[in-house]
Amino acid sequence: MKSLTANDLLPRRPSFGLTALVTLVILLSLALGGCVLPLGAQSPTTISASIAADGTTKQVQVPSGSTVETALKNAGLTPGPLDKIEPPLYTILSDGGFVKITRVSENFETQQTTVPFERQTVHNESMAQGVTRLIQPGVNGLQELTYRHIYEDGVEVGNSVFKVVILQEAVPEIVMVGVQAPFAPLSIPGKLAYIAGGNAWIMETSTANRIPLVTTGDLDGRVLKLSTDGNWLIYTRKSVRPPEEEINTLWIYEFGDPQAEPIDMGVSNVIHFADFDPQEELTIDYSTVEPRAAAPGWQANNNLLRRKFGRNGVLGIEQKIIDSNTGGVYGWWGTSYVWSADGSILAYSRPDGMGYVSIKQKALVPLLNITPLQTHSDWALIPGIAWGADNTTLYVVTHAPPPGLVNPEESPNFDLSVVSLDSNINVRMVTQTGMFAYPAASPARQNGDERGYAIAYLQAYSPTQSDSSGYRLVVMDRDGSNRRSLFPDEGSPGLGPQTPHWAPAALSDSAGNYVAVIYQGNLYLVDTLTGTAHQVTGDGLIQKIDWK
Repeated sequence: MKSLTANDLLPRRPSFGLTALVTLVILLSLALGGCVLPLGAQSPTTISASIAADGTTKQVQVPSGSTVETALKNAGLTPGPLDKIEPPLYTILSDGGFVKITRVSENFETQQTTVPFERQTVHNESMAQGVTRLIQPGVNGLQELTYRHIYEDGVEVGNSVFKVVILQEAVPEIVMVGVQAPFAPLSIPGKLAYIAGGNAWIMETSTANRIPLVTTGDLDGRVLKLSTDGNWLIYTRKSVRPPEEEINTLWIYEFGDPQAEPIDMGVSNVIHFADFDPQEELTIDYSTVEPRAAAPGWQANNNLLRRKFGRNGVLGIEQKIIDSNTGGVYGWWGTSYVWSADGSILAYSRPDGMGYVSIKQKALVPLLNITPLQTHSDWALIPGIAWGADNTTLYVVTHAPPPGLVNPEESPNFDLSVVSLDSNINVRMVTQTGMFAYPAASPARQNGDERGYAIAYLQAYSPTQSDSSGYRLVVMDRDGSNRRSLFPDEGSPGLGPQTPHWAPAALSDSAGNYVAVIYQGNLYLVDTLTGTAHQVTGDGLIQKIDWK
């Protein structure tokens, strides 16, 4: 047996042949050779770029990876705040890149220009046809226009109006033109005010006696109220500001004084209510909304405010009677108010009920809950209400129960009901009147041993579709008896939604039995004793009326 030596006990290493060893050396040489630059070669540390600016082109050398901003600094070029740079400053340049600077400048030029006055025509049926009368001479306005001129590399590329300043408002020329009036004049009691074509007029003693009061052409018809004595008029004018900022403004006018000027009450955004306070001399009550860009154009405050005024235009501090509030169901639409005939109580109406205002407690006192109407649209219904001449009875349009299983808020049925403050009772007086019945009570008249009065209201042609139906004027006694349909005739187009206006109490019974309504844009007086309707105007421009 062969004996073992110390070398035999050491681990054995693998052996390589000559060919394998040579191959390994060659591979290593090739690998190492790839990491060595050729003799004389250098890594690129700078790049070249061209910059075109101010009519010349510059060549600059910048470190590799530089941005356009760096290249401009190296070239000693500083861009102006309006300059155009292509490509943008943050762009990383490549070798041979190109940058262009377009110098942009601006200057401003101011000019004054004339604003031509507008010409407005007011029709007057009390003047002979073809006769004209200058009511207000026109005056041109003056405005200052600032133009902005833009230049690129010294060449003008655009200009626009930068600012407009009105230095003097233009005053419109107003010409009154006579139009033939084929209607026989009627004697009337009191004063009948109306809006026609955005202007306020008044008739007194006779329908032929028509006097223009306010000829600005911008009355919006939201408010038109005569004071109890018939010497003051309150009205709203469209605002000159965008409607999402201000809807209208409230004004008053004393037409008993020929030297009087309209008074701006400093009140804006009056939609549902403004009236003279019968208990406070030279005082108005009103409710406001907040303008909105979305339909219907406002969010109601459901408030009640009061402000005194002086004949010299001095205004008192605005007083709060009812603070702004949500107004109940669908209160975003608003709340309306109406004074009793003797001016002792103010009633309110809103989409979900009615009642009266406690002025002393500054609170609303509910009398009747009303199921609000779900219109599925951007409007809500404020039920029409009216005080009876006894000052203790309220007539109100109520939302009646629906047929079958219809949602009560979607019921098509509406009735005329009466609420007594004395006995606290609620009685349905007329069924199926339609939602726009809008009752109105006549002045009290002696009837035997007691003083009675009549109620006028509108009756829908199609009661279950009363939102789009035409209406007919109906008059009845205060207890619902002696009901008679007066105007228009059967088969004629119906009246639009409105509150009828009774003639004020007169010396003779015959003079005080007219009801004024607007029909197809014209004023009609309907004799409630004979049923005869008298057309008073023919221009089709009547928007709103009031009679005191």
